[in-house]
Amino acid sequence: MDAKQPAVYMLASARNGTLYIGVTSDLAKRIWQHRNNCAPGFAESHDIHTLVFYELHASIEEAIAREKRLKKWNRMWKLRLIEERNPEWRDLWEDIIGSPGSQP
Repeated sequence: MDAKQPAVYMLASARNGTLYIGVTSDLAKRIWQHRNNCAPGFAESHDIHTLVFYELHASIEEAIAREKRLKKWNRMWKLRLIEERNPEWRDLWEDIIGSPGSQP
């Protein structure tokens, strides 16, 4: 995965748990920060570390626009989006990083 690929992502505390939606230009680095509590804020304080959804975008502007739209969605729509793309609510970290325990 290209390190500077704009992306929108969702983290979850557990299946059907608390959700966090974010945007980044470096998905692997940002998720590593969340997983290691290097990103203070809502996700850290609510123990939200599991990557359950992400989308890659052509530009950061496109990714930011998508993030804003998703944040306005009701919870059921967000859950349905996750279920459509990741029905097992698998942690997608290894998909983006390549191997367990790796750093970006």
